[in-house]
Amino acid sequence: MNVKNGFIGGFIGSAILAVVFMMKSSMGIMPEMNVIMMLSAMMGMPLAIGWIAHFMIGTIVWGGIFAVANSAIPGSSQTVRGIVLGIIAWLMMMVVVMPMAGAGLFGLNFGMMGAAMPLMLHIIFGAALGFTYSLLSKDQAQTA
Repeated sequence: MNVKNGFIGGFIGSAILAVVFMMKSSMGIMPEMNVIMMLSAMMGMPLAIGWIAHFMIGTIVWGGIFAVANSAIPGSSQTVRGIVLGIIAWLMMMVVVMPMAGAGLFGLNFGMMGAAMPLMLHIIFGAALGFTYSLLSKDQAQTA
């Protein structure tokens, strides 16, 4: 278990999602579904706090959980385990966060894409988290 590697992996995954969020926004794809704005509104805080919350959740919460629970997560590689964790995070978002944000269970107030798009984003996040964790762990094993 290496929590530092989990945090770094979670941060990298969150950063990749931030880029995808910005690309999605600039292309006008589902502008009504802006996770950062949802987080900010739920907390009654400015947009910057939504960004900070996004990075803290991805880095500390999910990166930490990945490192601590790694051996209990099914998967043939760290990348696959990251994807599994990403899907678990997506389920939590769909049944807890989306209804709290007024988007309905599984975000269905946005239609089918309200569930599908976040699933794709969480798979990307999980793959980046697991892959980064794997690279960092291999590097540490080689230098030890």
